[in-house]
Amino acid sequence: MMRLYSTVAMLAMLAPLASAQDLATKGKAVYTAQKCSICHAIAGTGNKKGALDDVGAKLSADDIRSWLTDAPAMAAKTKAERKPVMKAYMLAKDDLDALVAYLQTLK
Repeated sequence: MMRLYSTVAMLAMLAPLASAQDLATKGKAVYTAQKCSICHAIAGTGNKKGALDDVGAKLSADDIRSWLTDAPAMAAKTKAERKPVMKAYMLAKDDLDALVAYLQTLK
């Protein structure tokens, strides 16, 4: 009986991890579908002027979300000078959450 409880407890602890990995995997698909690599690069693939390789270490999830939903305001806030200025994107909440989760893995 104790073994059963241990197994159930372990599965309960691993469920959020699997869910986070699934979300990041979906986020990678959103990154590809939205053609983010036209302006950004990950691991040397895409536009190297907009490298995102360590964005997850530099920015919080909230900051990443703000860059995606209100890039002009974030550019002004951070005094970013890159041209052309990133536009704000209107993504479905699930896609936005997934993309943020994926970008958070880039550390």
